[in-house]
This record gives sequence, C-alpha cells and structure tokens, in this order.
Amino acid sequence: MPLKSTSDSARGTEGKNGVQSLEIGMAILRAISGGHRAMMLKDIAAAADMPASKVHRYIVSLVRAGLVEQDPVSARYDLGPFALSLGLVAVERLDRVKLGLQAIAELRDEVNQTIALAVWSDNGPVIIRSLRPYRPITVNVITGSALQLLTSASGRIFAAYLPRGTTDALIGRERATLALPPELQTDTGIDAMLARVRADKLSVVSDYHLVPGVAAAAAPVFNFKHEITLSVLAIGVKSMIDLTPEGKVVTALKRCAQTLSMRLGHVEQDA
Repeated sequence: MPLKSTSDSARGTEGKNGVQSLEIGMAILRAISGGHRAMMLKDIAAAADMPASKVHRYIVSLVRAGLVEQDPVSARYDLGPFALSLGLVAVERLDRVKLGLQAIAELRDEVNQTIALAVWSDNGPVIIRSLRPYRPITVNVITGSALQLLTSASGRIFAAYLPRGTTDALIGRERATLALPPELQTDTGIDAMLARVRADKLSVVSDYHLVPGVAAAAAPVFNFKHEITLSVLAIGVKSMIDLTPEGKVVTALKRCAQTLSMRLGHVEQDA
C-alpha cells in the first residue's frame, strides 16, 4: 500500500480545512472595513477579538500586500489601495438584474403576492420581470410594461430619487395628458408626494387609475454610488393585499430592497 508523505498529508488537510492564517487576516480586514473610518491598532484588535500583538503581526503583511495602509501622522490603519481596487472590480462585475431576479423570487415565496422588478429607461420605468404568486386570483404584470411616473408605485420611486432633469419632461407630459388627482396637479403637490416617498423609502398606490381594484407598493434599490438602479414592486388585488407600513408585505419588501442594495455595494449614509 502506498504511503503518504508528511507534506502530502499536510496539503490534504490544508485543502480540506483551508488556510487558517488567511482566515485570520480576512477577519482583521473585516474589522477594519466595519469601522467606517481609520482605526487605531487597539480598536482593530477589539473589533476582531484578538490580542493586539497578534493583529500587529498580520497587519504588517497586509500593509506589504497593499490591503491595509497606515497614516504616518495619526498612526491609524485603513483599507489600502489594493483592497479598494478589489472592491471596485467586484462591484463592476455584479449583475444587478441577476441578483434582482434572485431577490424577487425569494420575496414572492415569502409574501405570496405578485412581485416585479423595474429599471429606468429613456421612456421611464419598465418592468423587466414579474413572478406570479401561488394563488388562483392574481394580478398579472407583463414584462416590458412601461410605468407612469406620477401614478404608479415604481414610477414614484424613480421620480423621487432620480435628478429632476431626468424626469421633468416625463412629469410634464403626464400632467398634460393624464387625469391626475387634485394633489398632483401642482408642482407643490408633486414635490410633497415625492418628499414623502423619500422619507419612507416606499411608495404605495391604491386603485391605480388604469387598473381599478389593484394596489401596489414599491421600494428603491441603490448601487454603490448611492444612485437608484432598480425598483422592487409588490402588486395585488386591493382586498387581498395588506400594504400597511408594519404589515408583512411592506416589511418584507423594504428588507428585500435594502438587502439587494447592500449586495450592490450600497452603504446607508447617516442622515
């Protein structure tokens, strides 16, 4: 029977169990990135739950690799240029639509309502995918459907977070052609509605005027530049969907949008 050398055994164990020193180094990097600012050695050690002497040994190597850098004046440590480069490459390789499709599938399964994903186009928001719930009475949303800015839930989300220069022409067209409710017939009324959407990070529309009896809620998804990139939408028959702020659908919808934003590199900014 062939015998394994010590080096062969070590490599086999290493391949199975991983490299512990690398995992320790990554734990230190996570502690630094979680600090949201440059940190002293003792603070990194506390965040990583390691002795400062041990953290220092690893940081020496991390600095050499460009993953960490030290400010010569304050002696604080922060992520280095190579870590930042890795982050940017990772973000650029993310497929927002693929991640969005995974997210809405999970949301549909959780709330059992029609769930859709919308993106911005030159002609306004467009549905790029929708999933039907597991119930006999549903609201069908057709892929490729264009949404209006002022009267649809996703439209209001995009109007609230896009620059006004991007949306002014479409808003003007809708004001000229649609039978809008009185509160949306003035600039002041529209601004107040969009301010509420931004404050809540949510838009709820009941009895959408083109489809009576339908209610919908939408939440924004942001990218690493803090720009809106997608909208997640829950739609249902008005009498069969609870869109109250603390209800199951809205709570899950907002959590889905926030999680998807984080996957796309967005970090919540302090108010």
